[in-house]
Amino acid sequence: MSTHYDVIIVGAGITGASTAYHLKQFGVKRVALIERGQPASGGTGKSAAIVRQHYSTPIMARLARDSVDMFAAMRQELGADGGYVNSGYCFLLTAEMLPGARKNVAMQQGLGIDTRFLDDQERDQRMPWLNTEGVAGVVYEKRGGYADPVQTTEAYVGAFQKQGGEVRLKTPVRELTRDGDRITGVILDDGRLAAGAVVNAAGPWAKYLAESARLELQMRSIREQDLVWQARQGRPVPNMSVSNGVDAIYLRPLGDGRFILGRGFPKPYTDVDPYNYKETADDDFIAEVQERAERRFPPLAGMKLLQHYSALYDVTPDWYPYIGPRTGIQGYYDGSGGSGHGFKIGPAIGKELARWIATGEVAEDFAPLTYDRLAAGRLYNQSFGGNRG
Repeated sequence: MSTHYDVIIVGAGITGASTAYHLKQFGVKRVALIERGQPASGGTGKSAAIVRQHYSTPIMARLARDSVDMFAAMRQELGADGGYVNSGYCFLLTAEMLPGARKNVAMQQGLGIDTRFLDDQERDQRMPWLNTEGVAGVVYEKRGGYADPVQTTEAYVGAFQKQGGEVRLKTPVRELTRDGDRITGVILDDGRLAAGAVVNAAGPWAKYLAESARLELQMRSIREQDLVWQARQGRPVPNMSVSNGVDAIYLRPLGDGRFILGRGFPKPYTDVDPYNYKETADDDFIAEVQERAERRFPPLAGMKLLQHYSALYDVTPDWYPYIGPRTGIQGYYDGSGGSGHGFKIGPAIGKELARWIATGEVAEDFAPLTYDRLAAGRLYNQSFGGNRG
């Protein structure tokens, strides 16, 4: 194995894996992807992995749109299936949400996204499992659905390796090395590796890695709970991914009458130590989500809980990721802060970031995602027009 690389990526979640693959696509020769566990063993692997494009800002909608194209083309491009299922996606709205949703849908349609409001007749045809009480509108995305977060990440890692990229698993990065205003590499348990550039894609652990080189990284680690259920046999259960803004829950099918349920925005958020947190769900959370789901989706009554767990969100002050270089420090790129959206936009983020690193070129709408926005006071708004999940 080499000890000097053009680029080292720390973290083999969806963003790190996509960045590594696309760096090779852009012709970067010596690239290493280093992961403390296995691919997708952090926040990515426990993502609900809902695929949707319903966002309230053009940059998020555009990245989600591009990622949908990449999910759909994965088998052809990477030679591996990421588990993308084009089941459709819907967003259930209260009356108060309608004005904002109309603006969002118009913006998304302007970006070429196939999204629209369903009339009552089509809603009832597509969603015989829905209790429509309190539902003032439904937005539907034809190309929405879900994917398998582990399969998707492994597909990028495998394609990266086939192009000559080096992967080091079960290899914690202890520190970044710094010489003046330049990041020069990383320290592992068995020595140092030098690099022309380092991408910090360590997710909830990215803050600590940045601080090892005296770099500030304002980011919280938040515990996110999810539940896996089995519906009673023969019931007409939801067959598409659902962001339920009326009851603040989300649902993602798993097939064979199984599905993931979680709480959507708004909800309480609990900050945790990413090295030491409760990895199962709370009893009161389970009871609350079950009650909301069975009320909104009556055929789920009597469903059986199969599994429950907690994941981590790496959350920034404005809930948008930190991506790209920083003023005043060379050889360093942020690639974390997915804030619960990282999986659905990760493929496109990796491609955009790899282009930036390899060519110095960056899309006009992508450049403002850098960490520099904090000092400049250019935070994004926090209205996403949909549940996080």
